[in-house]
Amino acid sequence: MQNIQSTDLLFNMSKPGVRCARLPAQDTPDVPLEELIPVECLAESTPDLPALGELELVRHFTNLSAKNMSVDTHFYPLGSCTMKYNPKRNEALSSLPGLIDLHPYQPVETMQGQLFIFHELQKMLAEISGLDAVSLQPAAGAHGEFAAILIAAAYFRDKGEERTTVLVPDGAHGTNPASAAMAGFKTVEVKSTPKGLVDLEDLAAKTCDKTAVFMITNPNTLGLFDGQIAEIAAMIHEVGGLVYLDGANMNAILGVARPGDFGADMMHFNPHKTFSGPHGGGGPGAGPIAVRADLEPFLPSPMIVERTLTIEDEGKGEEIEAVWYEPDFDRPKSIGRVRTFFGNVGVLNRTYCYIMTHGPSGLRRVSENAVLNANYILSQVKDFLDVPNGDRCMHEFVASSSKLKSERGITAMDFAKRLIDYGYHAPTVYFPLIVPEALMIEPTETETKETLDAFAEVLRKIAQEDVEMLHEAPHTTEISRPDEVTAARQPVLCCSSLR
Repeated sequence: MQNIQSTDLLFNMSKPGVRCARLPAQDTPDVPLEELIPVECLAESTPDLPALGELELVRHFTNLSAKNMSVDTHFYPLGSCTMKYNPKRNEALSSLPGLIDLHPYQPVETMQGQLFIFHELQKMLAEISGLDAVSLQPAAGAHGEFAAILIAAAYFRDKGEERTTVLVPDGAHGTNPASAAMAGFKTVEVKSTPKGLVDLEDLAAKTCDKTAVFMITNPNTLGLFDGQIAEIAAMIHEVGGLVYLDGANMNAILGVARPGDFGADMMHFNPHKTFSGPHGGGGPGAGPIAVRADLEPFLPSPMIVERTLTIEDEGKGEEIEAVWYEPDFDRPKSIGRVRTFFGNVGVLNRTYCYIMTHGPSGLRRVSENAVLNANYILSQVKDFLDVPNGDRCMHEFVASSSKLKSERGITAMDFAKRLIDYGYHAPTVYFPLIVPEALMIEPTETETKETLDAFAEVLRKIAQEDVEMLHEAPHTTEISRPDEVTAARQPVLCCSSLR
């Protein structure tokens, strides 16, 4: 990756008295700040901010952006996070004035088009999931799964049942046990078999009448579809529990299999992963949730509903029926709002555009190509990287550099850092924890065979490079390997200490 120029800290570039704008002389009475704002609300000193001109500021951040890797500039095979290309047509469509200029406080009658999109998207996601009802409110995948576990808690309270535990496989995303704990449940870990699937004996031993939910990602974080899922669901349902499907990997089964059909009672979608919404940079995101009919009363309020109204046609002087969309707040069993207004509208509109663009057959092709690309890379690297879970995968696979580490001292982190020098973002490393020296690789369906061939060849080359040189990689960045442990334990939080 080539840098345009060295970029210093804003604080080092600062010069006293420099401003982005010079204001005219004040023509209003000079009132002390203490008379306008209560003294207890004032800081003891002014913020320690850098002083720069607008041009210097713009160049600084533009140069920084040119150093960043993104799916628009580099191959980004980030397993588990699915950094797929975001079609620009969806950006343009979701930015049309009739959508982007709306305000959530507008009267409902002035936003019927947007509410129509929401209602249609609810129906689409319900169909894709094989479940009955959808809420678009949650602001991210983890937020959606947390909302779903809150729904489970409300469901069991309504039934008068005391359920205390949530079962989670040992290879699950870390948000699963976190969501369970935040919702007030005790998390119990379920072991995996050597083949990377749920250990049914361990699951049976830990399932009881206190089990509220079993949370499972399928396909799982190893990139494997657990064909035992119907048996797992039956086991949980037998004791009155619910099955939660972490929808992080839905992009592997779109149009092929539906969670509701193989036993899930509720799930979340990650639109940024499955339907190509913008990803990275901290958001905003979205995490719609879908549930079975008996859980629908507990979904967040409001839901977008369709009404049929009878109105008078003034031109013809007769009554006609008209369709009307509105938020429904009359939901006495709802867990309440989990997000302000209607959720992150822009991401949801992009999701609608993506689904409408592809249609049912197109969504299936998305998954088929994602699976094809992942299996192709697997076939290209399995002779020099360990692939613990077999020669076939879904949309991603987990390789391991354990053998290379023991033989030559080459670690997963060495691969990750050295790939930067070749212009590739690293795959996810050291996750899932059940695979030592893990490299989780996900090419997505949008990459060409030429890109996949080049990436596989670079991985092969890195495996043969000088170990000492690899330990110092990357060599093309201003900072090679920062002390991440010290940075995490002793973060620099004061601006003045950066000078």
